[in-house]
Amino acid sequence: MAAANTDKFAIVSHARRIWAVGAVHGERARLAALHNAIEVRFRPGDRLVYLGNYLGRGPDIAGTLDELLLFRRALLARLTLFDGDIVHLRGAQEEMWQKLLQIQIAQDPGQVLEWMLAQGVGATLAAYGIDADVARIRCREGPLALARWSVELRERMRTHPGHEALLASLRRAAYTADHTLLLVHAGLDPARPLSAQSDTLWWGGGDFDAISETYEGFRRVVRGYDPDQAGPTDNALTMTIDTGCGAGGPLTAVCLDASGEVQDAAEA
Repeated sequence: MAAANTDKFAIVSHARRIWAVGAVHGERARLAALHNAIEVRFRPGDRLVYLGNYLGRGPDIAGTLDELLLFRRALLARLTLFDGDIVHLRGAQEEMWQKLLQIQIAQDPGQVLEWMLAQGVGATLAAYGIDADVARIRCREGPLALARWSVELRERMRTHPGHEALLASLRRAAYTADHTLLLVHAGLDPARPLSAQSDTLWWGGGDFDAISETYEGFRRVVRGYDPDQAGPTDNALTMTIDTGCGAGGPLTAVCLDASGEVQDAAEA
């Protein structure tokens, strides 16, 4: 595999086990309960990778980001961990959010906004005190009004300490230094190298669970979000751990050993 940009991809080193957390979708209470379950089982040498979609849909999006930051601080304080041992991937919701912050440069901002609202970004706007109807009005008013609106959006986000920095730190994917596990948000394009993956990482594409050959030598590819909401799967080369959190289902984490086999799991 060609070396991937470490500003975009996280390399998980010296991991005995990896806890991978599925899509959260603003379900702070479920995330806090899952954190409690993970904390009592977390061992020296364990690592933690969140697979994206912290924003969107759910009832407490700002609280979800606060909970991510709180648990990170708690683990770093209690265990011998480094910053890179806890990884947050970018999901489809976070990708949309970054695009929303630059919506004034879109070719048709109104159309883009409506598509984003249909995908659940309205819940994130509401979490920061922004009315989606005001965004619609700014789209009609033109690029200058939208630019001012996006500045307001950033300022609202900055009233929540740590949120902007967390979202700016998200990685496209994570993989173990020994090339055993690749962890992604929604999927990948088997025809492209990891360094050339783009929208498929956020939105999926093709049949992820039908992948029948190892991808770039990885023993297993794990994703945290299934755009088709078909439920969790555990195949020889792939695994999906999306159990529908944010759509009425629980939030799930799995603990994988160095060979990619499931050693433990938690649900909330």
